[in-house]
Amino acid sequence: MAYDHLLKVLLIGDAGVGKSSLLLRYTEDKFDEALGSTIGVDFKVKTVEADGKRVKLTLWDTAGQERFRTLTSSYYRGAQGVVLVYDVTRRATFDDLQRWLEEVDAYAPGGGEEVVKLLVGNKIDRDVVVPRTEAAAWARRRGMLFVETSAKAAVGVTQAFCEVVNKILENPVLVAATMPGRKRAGLAGARQPTAPAACC
Repeated sequence: MAYDHLLKVLLIGDAGVGKSSLLLRYTEDKFDEALGSTIGVDFKVKTVEADGKRVKLTLWDTAGQERFRTLTSSYYRGAQGVVLVYDVTRRATFDDLQRWLEEVDAYAPGGGEEVVKLLVGNKIDRDVVVPRTEAAAWARRRGMLFVETSAKAAVGVTQAFCEVVNKILENPVLVAATMPGRKRAGLAGARQPTAPAACC
């Protein structure tokens, strides 16, 4: 299927924060309570319309467990966007964000300066222990976008990914690397959507 831009977006964060559920909700509009932890790295593909362009998204879902840390580092290569996810009901997952951000700075293009970064607070359908104002301030100090979501209730999920896509498309340097014809690994066998969805 023809497209104008091919984007690579990586989801990172502690195990159990809902990265896989966010992707399932965004790509298939489904939610599965029994969805298990990701082993290694998984990815999904979604084609959207943004700013009058057809954008093919490859969305990489990384494992949050410590034993997979060395496995995921190579997947930062070629990424234009990184989504840091925490669970608003578990403060430990928020406290761990600084460690994840340091990993982005170590492995992402340009020392983390050449990727769009979005902070996502997931599971707002439950009892929240990390205040929105605190998380928003944390993201703002680090030059990151911020969105709260609920994969279960389908709240804010599309907005989150659209924020990343639109921000990437606003950056001429990032856009230059997303044109068709540039080789990307790992796309073979991915299920293709039949028609693009509107991103925003």
